[in-house]
Amino acid sequence: MCRHRIPLPVTTVSSDGANGVADIRIRTAERADLLAIHRIEQAVFPQPWPFSALESYLGESGFLVAETDTDEARVAGYVIADTVPNHGTPLGHVKDLAVCEEHRREGVATALLRRALSKLESVGADSAKLEVRAENEEALRLYRQFGFEHRKTIPNYYSNGEDALVMVRLL
Repeated sequence: MCRHRIPLPVTTVSSDGANGVADIRIRTAERADLLAIHRIEQAVFPQPWPFSALESYLGESGFLVAETDTDEARVAGYVIADTVPNHGTPLGHVKDLAVCEEHRREGVATALLRRALSKLESVGADSAKLEVRAENEEALRLYRQFGFEHRKTIPNYYSNGEDALVMVRLL
């Protein structure tokens, strides 16, 4: 399900994942990636973003994909991060982060989040926020490792009535 050809240029980072993947390459998403990204979005989230929402972020520096070393290049995951105005200083916002099931626990989400936060910092953001499902323990663990702290809870944030935790960290 995650197969998709990926052209260069890329940035390669070493993985410290438990499954021993040697390298994870991160690059800006392209139109040719959208179908693979949308498939991951649908497989991972109970209320996935529509294709058009993903498409609207094309060309943004914070729309990144990851590929791993396999027999063919694959979109293993993606992140969408941008900035919003915040009293004269941009506030980073991690809007979406997903990794396909077969590449979880390989360091893909860590590499994507690290690169996204670096992008946000490079455009002047001094902090970043995100919303996460209150019951998503795996994501919460990752975000806490990156220094995100719970700031508030938004009741019934998701269409199924689930609460969202708003988490923030300094860059």
